[in-house]
Amino acid sequence: MKDSPHPTWRKSSYTSQEGGTCVELASLNTTTDIRDSTDPDGPVLHLGRDAMTELLNRIKTGELDR
Repeated sequence: MKDSPHPTWRKSSYTSQEGGTCVELASLNTTTDIRDSTDPDGPVLHLGRDAMTELLNRIKTGELDR
């Protein structure tokens, strides 16, 4: 099964109506795509399911906090 050429992007429910910096996610058949909401025509990260799970786990534990 092929991924859609036009993914449905969604923002976090924590995103304010004023905009600002935010990422958007699109869940596809084989990947989760991530892009900068302020640059929708810019680069897109394509993460496999395992890589996305690992990223979310690292975010939740605070490992990537500065």
